[in-house]
Amino acid sequence: MNEHDARDALLVRAYETALPRTVGWSIDDSAWATRAAAEVEGEHASVAAFVARRARLAAERLGAVDAGVRRALRALDWRPWIAWVLLLFAFALGAAGDAVGARHRINVLAPPLLALIAWNLAVYVAIGVRALASLVWRQPARHGPIARLVARLAHAAHAAQAQPAAATDASPLARFALDWTRASAKLAATRVARVLHTAAIAFALGALCGMYVRGLGLEYRAGWESTFLGAPAVQALLALVLGPASALTGIALPDAARLEAMRFTASPGEPAAGWIHLYAVTVGLVVLLPRLALAVVDRMREYRLATRFPLPLDDAYFTSLVRAHRGEAATVVTVAHAQALAPQAALGLRAMLVTVLGEKTTLNVAPSIGYGDEETAARVLAQAVPGTSPVTLVVALFASTATPEAQAQGVFVDALATALPASARLLSLVDESAFVTRFGSTDPAALRRRHERRAAWGSFLAGHGQHPLILDLAHGDPTEAVRALRDALDRMASGVPAQTTT
Repeated sequence: MNEHDARDALLVRAYETALPRTVGWSIDDSAWATRAAAEVEGEHASVAAFVARRARLAAERLGAVDAGVRRALRALDWRPWIAWVLLLFAFALGAAGDAVGARHRINVLAPPLLALIAWNLAVYVAIGVRALASLVWRQPARHGPIARLVARLAHAAHAAQAQPAAATDASPLARFALDWTRASAKLAATRVARVLHTAAIAFALGALCGMYVRGLGLEYRAGWESTFLGAPAVQALLALVLGPASALTGIALPDAARLEAMRFTASPGEPAAGWIHLYAVTVGLVVLLPRLALAVVDRMREYRLATRFPLPLDDAYFTSLVRAHRGEAATVVTVAHAQALAPQAALGLRAMLVTVLGEKTTLNVAPSIGYGDEETAARVLAQAVPGTSPVTLVVALFASTATPEAQAQGVFVDALATALPASARLLSLVDESAFVTRFGSTDPAALRRRHERRAAWGSFLAGHGQHPLILDLAHGDPTEAVRALRDALDRMASGVPAQTTT
């Protein structure tokens, strides 16, 4: 899947997971996109090929009926012309600056080119430190203000630009802009880094070209002056800085006696041509070659990311698409602890699962596990697993009125986690139906106690490595329940521990 296919897939996902459904994209449109993609790709197509084809077809239809979609896609496109403008500006800026020095004199200890060399060395150190920090802390490296500015100009990842004026933060286009910004962050950072490396090359080339062009019509003299250094110290310093260039060009560095004769306080210096060549070669070694290597590496990385975009296809939305394409049904097994699943709660749970996992979702309710019988949970789960189809999800169901205990609910959830069928995931769901029925949902004291219960259950289940989902199955808002379930499943698929969801 390439960059554009991934972008279209996230756009369509934003529309199809919007609750309630957005005007301009209906359930019939979703069914059409699935059928059309299946006809084009065939039933044996890979997951990536099917999702990509379906996304292209759906994005075309969305763009045909909604101008805001077309504006969003254009706003989030990479703008290559920004890179060329930046290169030309950097070259012109380097050429316009006097890289030699004022009064046609070069102080070999502090020429302006030395600042260019020092700046690039500092950049290399910063790149290394950021890379090391990202490895140690396992977090993406943060970029500086220049990189962020270039990203905003050339890769407009702003929801304000991607959505029409009337869109809100809850609109599909706003969510799409946010999703794409996150998903393409690595690709955008690689592109920006490549542009900055090439701009540094352009600036250095401009400085060198300007220096040599001005040298054709002006005579520059080289010398030095220092308050603290003598000729022997200057000789050692120049050998360190210009030694590699001297070895490559064959231009010998002066000895201490010659350096003493070049001192500006005692003489007007010597012809600067050799010194200009030495510093030009040094710039090539320190700036041009390393920056070129970094730019090539980033270009290869950019090409790989753009042509094989790392879009995870194992979240709830994409897996439901694949199941629908293959005609498979999602199978969910629910095992409750110390409670029976009430009929109204069962209806709410099934409706939520069908919306997220697909219309063919089947829900198997296993016998509840009594208090003190938690070690039998694995056996009860095995008996409830159907032999005809693989299990997609196992739901460990708790009542928020209970107090979580390690020797009870902890043993129960650990037993289920150990006995999970292959490819199945475990979702820990805390049902607040009984609590709301007993204490209501508007009394301030009940709300405070409900919040305390949520915090206790969330901390307890997170401590057992689970993804806690806490909601009211019987009386809660179905739209919010679907959002919470989808978020929990997506976090489980990505391997990120889910936060307490209400």
